[in-house]
Amino acid sequence: MAKALKKAKPEVKRDSAASQERILIAATKEFSEKGYDGARVDAIALSSQLNKNALYHYFGSKEKLFIAVLERAYATIRDRQSDLSIRGMDPEEGMRRLVEFTAKIWVEMPEFNRLLASENLHEARHVKQSKKIPEMYNPLLDTIKEILKKGADTGKFRDDVDPTDLYISITALSAHYISHRYTFEAIFNQGLMKPARLQQRIDHAADMIIRYLEK
Repeated sequence: MAKALKKAKPEVKRDSAASQERILIAATKEFSEKGYDGARVDAIALSSQLNKNALYHYFGSKEKLFIAVLERAYATIRDRQSDLSIRGMDPEEGMRRLVEFTAKIWVEMPEFNRLLASENLHEARHVKQSKKIPEMYNPLLDTIKEILKKGADTGKFRDDVDPTDLYISITALSAHYISHRYTFEAIFNQGLMKPARLQQRIDHAADMIIRYLEK
C-alpha cells in the first residue's frame, strides 16, 4: 500500500499542474476579453471544466488568479526573447531583430495587449504585487546593455543611451500601432495588418531606433 501511495504522488502533481494550466488558459481568455472587472470566476471555472473550489484551491482569489495570468503572459514573452540569441550579432542587426521581435509579439499575442490595457486602467495594481514580473526584465535589459556597449565600442552607437528608455521606446513604436490599429484603419482607410504593410511599419520602427542610436 505504501509503495502504491508513493507511486501515486507524481500523478497527483501532474494532475495538479494540468488543472492549473487549464484554469490559466481559461482565465487568460476571460480576463483579456472582459477585463479584470468584467471577468467572472464562474465563467473561468466553466471554461476550464473545473469547479470553483478547485480554482480557489489553486489560486486563492480572483485577484491572485489575475496576477498569475499576468505572470504567465510575461513569462511567455520573456522565454521567447531568450531564444533571440542577439548578443553575438552585429549591434545594428541585433537591435533590428529586437524591434522586429517586439512588434511581432504584439501581433501574435493580442490577448497580452488586452490584459495590459485592463491592468493599466487599474494603475498596475496587480503587477505591483508580483515579485516575478520585474525580475523577468533583468536578463533583457542586460542584453540591451551589452548590445549598446558593443555598438558604442565599435563607434556605431552613441554611448549615452539609457537601456530602459530605449526598450520603452521600442515597445511604444509597436504596441501603439497594434493596439490602435482599428481606429487607424478606419481613419486612414488602410489595411494596417496586411503582411507587407506590417513589415513596412516594423522596418520604419527599426530605422527610427537605429537613427537614434547612431553616433
